[in-house]
Amino acid sequence: LAALAEAGGEGGLAWLDLSTGELTLCPVERANLPSILARLSPGELLLPDRLSQTEELSPLWDEWRARLTIQPNARFDSENGRKRLLSLYNVGTLDAFGSFSRAEVAAAGALVDYVELTQKGRLPRFDVPRRLAAGQVMEIDPATRRNLELTRTLTGDRKGSLLAAIDRTVTGAGARLLAGRLSAPLTDPVRIDRRLDMVAYLAGETALRIDIREELRRTPDVERALSRLTLDRGSPRDLAAVRDALERAVSLRGRLAYGAGGIAPPLPAGLARVVDGLGGGQGADHEALIGLLSRALGADLPLLARDGGFVAAGYSAPLDELRALRDDSRRHIANLQAQYVDLTGIPSLKIRHNNVLGYYIEVTAVHADKLMSEKHRADFIHRQTMAGAVRFTTVALSELERKVAEAGDRSLALELEIFGQLVAAVITVANSIAITARALATLDVTASLADLAVDAGWCRPEMANDLSFDVHGGRHPVVEQALTEQGGGPFVANDCDLSPGQRLWLLTGPNMAGKSTFLRQNALIAVLAQMGSYVPARSARIGTVDKLFSRVGAADDLARGRSTFMVELVETATILNQATRHSLVILDEIGRGTATFDGLSIAWACVEHLHEMARCRGLFATHYHELTALSGKLPDLSCHTMRIKEWKGDVIFLHEVAAGAADRSYGIHVARLAGLPPAVISRAEQVLQILEKGDQASAASRLADDLPLFAAMAHKPAPRQVVAEPEPSLVEAELRGINPDELTPREALDALYRLRGMLA
Repeated sequence: LAALAEAGGEGGLAWLDLSTGELTLCPVERANLPSILARLSPGELLLPDRLSQTEELSPLWDEWRARLTIQPNARFDSENGRKRLLSLYNVGTLDAFGSFSRAEVAAAGALVDYVELTQKGRLPRFDVPRRLAAGQVMEIDPATRRNLELTRTLTGDRKGSLLAAIDRTVTGAGARLLAGRLSAPLTDPVRIDRRLDMVAYLAGETALRIDIREELRRTPDVERALSRLTLDRGSPRDLAAVRDALERAVSLRGRLAYGAGGIAPPLPAGLARVVDGLGGGQGADHEALIGLLSRALGADLPLLARDGGFVAAGYSAPLDELRALRDDSRRHIANLQAQYVDLTGIPSLKIRHNNVLGYYIEVTAVHADKLMSEKHRADFIHRQTMAGAVRFTTVALSELERKVAEAGDRSLALELEIFGQLVAAVITVANSIAITARALATLDVTASLADLAVDAGWCRPEMANDLSFDVHGGRHPVVEQALTEQGGGPFVANDCDLSPGQRLWLLTGPNMAGKSTFLRQNALIAVLAQMGSYVPARSARIGTVDKLFSRVGAADDLARGRSTFMVELVETATILNQATRHSLVILDEIGRGTATFDGLSIAWACVEHLHEMARCRGLFATHYHELTALSGKLPDLSCHTMRIKEWKGDVIFLHEVAAGAADRSYGIHVARLAGLPPAVISRAEQVLQILEKGDQASAASRLADDLPLFAAMAHKPAPRQVVAEPEPSLVEAELRGINPDELTPREALDALYRLRGMLA
């Protein structure tokens, strides 16, 4: 749940994860709103009425229309928001939590107010507010997230995305944390290295890592259980989830502190904090709560508390007495049924129960007269006549029913009272449980990334606070995994060095040679490195990227009336306007959606702008070979190409990147691979030869005159080739002299042996 506000000429955004209680605030500018909302992807966005009518932001609101909740402007007052936060945290000032702008406080206050309103006064647990300063995470705009398929593919599937390729977590909280880290890579090399130290430690401790992952597999989702309990929507199973998760945390804490073999290895700072967090932090101890829940909860727990039967025998003496009375009364009912059978001589007589009549005596219609006779009329009171049965009751049965009902109601009421006490005990230490939950999730993510690094042969990136980007033997994580699963060949690794002096690469080469894969893999390597993961490469040194931009692929936006080319230019404009020296830009085939000279002109100007104005690191793939002339003018522009090999008229794609420039695009060869008709391929080759010989305008006129000839060629049969027939072999000559109809069986057998001998 997120809320956006503006105050004092500034913007502020606040968002709450209801499952964990994490409340985050950050300053925001209108230009950065699309990137931040794409990263958060809130399920609901609260917006003041004034902002919803801002013309500048209307295209953005069109995208989020289904998730917008418009609120009155008064709910976003910064002073009222400050008072709500002070009341929520029971403090006199917010200074202890950080320095927040008026807009941030207004957004957080509106968010808290909305939660209280929708939850009917039952507020969930709120963690202390955390401020995310501008620039702390890598900015990735919506188009780039979509093009790079970070968490979803272009078709909306999780399978095939980067998240699916790297997710080896074994807990729900770990999976959520991994997705959050992938969506918001860090920009501080110190914080990134802290995460990498943790991954490196567990990558080197194989036995410990295996033990940790096995323990985590048996760990319930304590974050979600705690959230339900604090919202008064919990169940006995949620209490058991808290107990079991805390037990796993105690066990994991011991394993980390003393290692898998009983020796205490030195832990990196990050893992040391995880060990402290597993205990609840600040000297907390979960042993008392674990003991309480273990004693109180039975083995077979119902889905809902009102179903009863979840409190363990021996935990509450009064409850045990009520249960004994209830169970004893049921035995009395069974005894009473046996007495009535003996008294009436009706063996089929049964004492049954339903929610309308309660307990009743039921006999078949055949035996009903016996109970209505003078002998039994005083004892058995008629209640109901059915088609095949008649129902009665007695004074003794009614009295027994009252005792059973009272015992059952009193025992259930006492169980619900005990349930409330247990929930209160959990909520009392909710903050320390939440710390433990985050530590468990962090440990899961760290162990899963370490397992991936070891299994896939990834390396630890060297993070720097400069403009370097030097990757040796880089690979595409998703494509490589797909090749492995399909039993294909090895992925062809490539180097990429965008360090100063060659920070902008101009990449040429044919289609199908791997340009787009190469572009994407380097962007994904940057994302993986800055989220704190090892990367698919032999080595990598990366200066942190503040903003990542990718313009890859083609798609239209018919809902807004935008053609494919218009969408391409809008995305390119965003990149050129927002890229900085610390950004990484990936551009593929800019200008291809219009006339040749128009497209070449746009691509030319974009390369110059990236080099001279943005001065960023970038990869620019193109089929406009004329752009390679810029390498003599722009000192930091480096020309590279995808290597191919021509063999007997065919083109073999080597998928290797090498210095230099391509002289051809081999588009006709790709058209042949795609299955275009042979006549079309032949004509295309003729047209290409004519266009390459001279002036394109005059060549186009000559080609237009040749169109009837082209049509005739399409229907003209190919000339028949005359091939000399080879001389017949001795076996063939012998076979021609044999008439099978004239041979006796013996002659046929002799002939077969004779022919066999000729072959030998």
